[in-house]
Amino acid sequence: MPVQLLKIIKGKSETPLPSHLLKEDLIHLQEGFDHTNKYLQGIITHSYSLTKLGDGVDFFKIVLQDLDNLCLQINSINILIYGKMAKDCAKVIRHGDTVAVAGFKLAKSPTAEEDGRHGCHLELSEEAGSAIYVHKILGKCLNNILFPNFIVPFQSVAPKYVYTPLNHLKDGTIVNLYGVVKFFKPPYVSKGTDYCSVVTLVDPSNVKLTCTLFSGNVESLPKIYKVGDIVRFHRIKISEYNGQMQGITSGGFASLTFDGTVGAPVVPRTCSKVYTFMDEEQKTVEYLRIWAASNLSISGPAAKLSDVQPTLFFDLTCQLVGKAKVDGSSFLLKVWDGTKCSYPTWKVPVEARDLEGEKVLLHQLRNLTVDILVYDNHVQLAKSLKIGSFLRIYSIHTKQASADSEDVSQIEFHLHGGTCYGRGIRVLPESNPDVKQLKAFLESVDLADCQNMESMSSLELDGTFNSLSDLESHLERCQQLSVTVLTDHQDLSNTELKTILSSTAPQQYRIRAKLRTYKPQKLYQSIKLHCSKCNSLLEVPDGDDFDLILQGATVNAPNPELHNTSWYDSVMWTTQDEKQRKIAIHFVKCDEMLQQPEDTLLMIEGGTAKEVWKLTKRFKGVIPVRSTEDDLELLDLSAPFLLQGKIKYYGCKQCSTPKPIKSLSAIAAEQRPSWEPTEIAEVLGIELLRYVFIMKFTLVDGTGALNAYLFDYEKFFHIPASEILTNNFLQQKMQMTMNTLCPPGRKLDDLPWLECFIKSYNVRDAMKHQVYYQIFDTTVAEDVV
Repeated sequence: MPVQLLKIIKGKSETPLPSHLLKEDLIHLQEGFDHTNKYLQGIITHSYSLTKLGDGVDFFKIVLQDLDNLCLQINSINILIYGKMAKDCAKVIRHGDTVAVAGFKLAKSPTAEEDGRHGCHLELSEEAGSAIYVHKILGKCLNNILFPNFIVPFQSVAPKYVYTPLNHLKDGTIVNLYGVVKFFKPPYVSKGTDYCSVVTLVDPSNVKLTCTLFSGNVESLPKIYKVGDIVRFHRIKISEYNGQMQGITSGGFASLTFDGTVGAPVVPRTCSKVYTFMDEEQKTVEYLRIWAASNLSISGPAAKLSDVQPTLFFDLTCQLVGKAKVDGSSFLLKVWDGTKCSYPTWKVPVEARDLEGEKVLLHQLRNLTVDILVYDNHVQLAKSLKIGSFLRIYSIHTKQASADSEDVSQIEFHLHGGTCYGRGIRVLPESNPDVKQLKAFLESVDLADCQNMESMSSLELDGTFNSLSDLESHLERCQQLSVTVLTDHQDLSNTELKTILSSTAPQQYRIRAKLRTYKPQKLYQSIKLHCSKCNSLLEVPDGDDFDLILQGATVNAPNPELHNTSWYDSVMWTTQDEKQRKIAIHFVKCDEMLQQPEDTLLMIEGGTAKEVWKLTKRFKGVIPVRSTEDDLELLDLSAPFLLQGKIKYYGCKQCSTPKPIKSLSAIAAEQRPSWEPTEIAEVLGIELLRYVFIMKFTLVDGTGALNAYLFDYEKFFHIPASEILTNNFLQQKMQMTMNTLCPPGRKLDDLPWLECFIKSYNVRDAMKHQVYYQIFDTTVAEDVV
């Protein structure tokens, strides 16, 4: 029988494989070799729907992973099954089954580069004498479940869980997975009533997955304490967004978290009273620990107070000894870790009656504690913290406060609002290894010696504090500092806003003001496309629009007569889905030679947005095109004419006069073309649209208020506007900058000063005349955030 079910009882096959068959390893499969009496065994990681080919023949595709070569980078292979055998296999084969295949034909795989699997695939059919043996396990035994680069054994008495590698995730599925924490945000209150936590995972497949987790109970979210922790997620939903897979909680979601330290006890952290974790799973955690130690940079910034420097962001493990309310948007935490900061630290002035904590201990530790001001969304959690609890505070910012020339500058500690860069506070249980180590160290500190140290603070004395006038003087001193830098026109003197408002336009001014409000509040909405020729501003097209344009372009198949010219080589194939699309890729040659992928420009016909984005990861640039009778041509200019990395480049419909694609051959003839977007746009007759920040600032200085527009490509924020929509890190950096320029929840008197240049200009139409103001030649100070 071509398809046989083999029962596995007590770990052994009830019916052994034919004796003439010898096992073959995936690594030894090569075209031209005799595999007649060989079989390949592995586990099914993917199975596709049964379909019919154009000639009516049934077709079934599966992906098999070799269990004996899991350490190899390429350890899986496509298996294509035809005819009646395809129908039989589709009925019995499931994801996670172990199978053996024999009598196969080996052929070159056209999708090897795209799917990262073996360079060949196996072809099976009843007519060719192929056979496939499916192992069905009965009784009490072990079932090997695949995980990339190692095996996770489970006993059949427990639920059978299949764990999906991160490089095999598919849109719309609910999966179980293991991963190493590369980045995380401690739980915080979302815009609704739920708590939210964001976790970015990696695994030995070298793929990254960002998960957004929600729960009404903060305790049910993963108990992640640091980068490098290991997590196991059950029933997490996978969806695709902008070409990237992401995870989100679904019904029945559950998690376990493990310390990622090599050699640490393998003890799950979870709030669930019932969960399955077999002894054999310990191998999974231990393997991931070893892999992470060798492949991830998980050592963070300085984590001891004695090591901190000014303008540093760091995580701190500490004990809380005091807390107090400062104002409506900030809260004070007094903490220590047993070491002494090498810089004098600023003590936040609060009334003694407002400070919670044991007065005697606060006095004893006065030279070892530091004051951390936490802001905005962290205040609610800070208020609930218990004195004596052990904390890990993430992304604390040290600032060096300006002091009089006679004094030594002090360091201030701030936990800014928001969750950028993982900012937050986590209470650590006393069973945590880091807490045990910290407690032992704190108990060894000689407090008598600490009390003899010379105090660096003039604001604290015997547990009492000076009046709030000290705080006011500090704020006044900070307000003298500008958070912006002028890049030109230093000869101009400051002008009050009331004078500017009463003056005629056009003129240029230097001002000193505060940013009361800004629009848009959702910063990504500030990104527009600008044409310098017609001065038009356009919204950045939605990604769905691009996909629809590409789908429309697949109506006409690629023209083979336009393939393989003197300046590009072409490859065409038919997809194996129901639509059976024709896809053509044209690789542009340089000086009549193909280059390395990272230096190669290519053109694609018939591809989807997902396929285009895959190509941008490997090649210098991608141009979507379609065939005409005589030449390739660009798509509608509603679509990007070029994609490089994650950036889409658009042309102005009004000002562009597209030229034939063969115009690119002039650049291809160069010895080392740079393929810069401006150069490509020029030869193709495209007027390049540039990404630009457009924002409205409401500035005040005590004499008046005016609205000034920010029109900037990259100088003001030190961030290229072209990258902001595709880079979460840059979005967070921009938000941090705006939170510094205009701190949320602060009174007007507490806002920082901005120095900037503005110019006035007239706008007239048939109905009215208005004066507008624009910021120019100004940039944010580099040490603001």
